[in-house]
Amino acid sequence: MGDWYLIGLLVGLGVAFGILAAAVVPRWLAAAVVAAAAGVVVGFLVDNWDEALGGLAGGIAGAIGAAPVVAGALRRGGTRGGLVLFVGLGALAAAALAFVPVVGYLEAVALPALGLRLRSRAPERHAGLRTLARD
Repeated sequence: MGDWYLIGLLVGLGVAFGILAAAVVPRWLAAAVVAAAAGVVVGFLVDNWDEALGGLAGGIAGAIGAAPVVAGALRRGGTRGGLVLFVGLGALAAAALAFVPVVGYLEAVALPALGLRLRSRAPERHAGLRTLARD
């Protein structure tokens, strides 16, 4: 396999780091920083700067995509421990899929698109019963 495979592998592993980081820290920016750092470290351990850059991009993409799902589940009454368990299993599945050629790249494109779609479909905040009190 060529260098493209290792970069795609690290992109997919970075996505998995982003998913896991979003489960632990549901704020997307903090999760993206943690996942990007983990992706860079693993990228440098595997080979050199281009794999580290792939891990960085994948970590950011994974956190951006998974954070709205985790935040929505927490808002709707999900427990932190249950979310970490199930989202962690999802991250493990994403890491396993990253070993398939080209799938790591696809994960990095599909997951943020899903997260942005969920974010745009989120209900707007409303005034609740306060609007009924005005007469």
